[in-house]
This record gives sequence, C-alpha cells and structure tokens, in this order.
Amino acid sequence: MNIMSMLIISTILSMVLITIGFWLPMNKPDTEKLSPYECGFDPLGSARLPFSIRFFLVAILFLLFDLEIALLLPTPWASQLATMNTLCLTSLVLMLLTLGLTYEWLQGGLEWAE
Repeated sequence: MNIMSMLIISTILSMVLITIGFWLPMNKPDTEKLSPYECGFDPLGSARLPFSIRFFLVAILFLLFDLEIALLLPTPWASQLATMNTLCLTSLVLMLLTLGLTYEWLQGGLEWAE
C-alpha cells in the first residue's frame, strides 16, 4: 500500500508541476527568440562561407581532456585495490594524453593567431 500511495502522490505532484510550468511563464516571442541559433553564424547568409578549423580543434581538445578528467576520477579508489592493473592503465592513458597535449602545444597547434 505504501508503494501505491507513493506512486499516486508522485504522479499527482508531477502533473501539478508540469501544469504550473506550462501556464505560468509569460510567452512574448520576438525576432531574437524566434530566430534559429546557429552557433554565432548568420543564419540568413550564405552557407558556403569559410570557417576557422580552430573552433573544432578547441572542441576536440575539450572533449579529450574532459575524458581525461573522467579517467582521473577512479584513481584514488584504484590505488587501494589489490591488483594495480586499473591504476597502471589509467596512468598510461593520462600520460599519453598529456604527451599529446605537449606535442600539440610545441607544434603551435593551440595558437589562435598565426
């Protein structure tokens, strides 16, 4: 019976919050809100304009080092394990990523202006 009452209460609460969220905000559309968001590019201009590949380089580097942070997270727990395989693998991946960043930096790939 407790599970059933919890489901009913959560369903009613969800419906009330959805209804309030639907009716409460004031909707005043204007040209800025109705225009599509195109990552800083003019949506009404030509689609064949050249763009800088450096934007994509920064995005890839961000994803790469975001992955590095995700791999760093289990390191304290891995160091307490009886087998050190996980710690060694994580350290190897982190070392390769750091060496890759250093190489990219030394080659000038991170310089925005040429």
